[in-house]
Amino acid sequence: MNSVEQRVVVVDIRMKFWSMVVFTVKLAIAPIPAALILFAMALLFAGLWAGLLRAIGH
Repeated sequence: MNSVEQRVVVVDIRMKFWSMVVFTVKLAIAPIPAALILFAMALLFAGLWAGLLRAIGH
């Protein structure tokens, strides 16, 4: 099989205005669940760390 590498440059995307608005809103909302999960993990880690420090008497 002969594989030829082709480079492509995108110069324009045609998209309806309201489709772009919906896409942008989804893009803005998407990181919220990940931030909540990271916050919960940080809270858990901080709680474990505080418990460890309390257990060893600091």
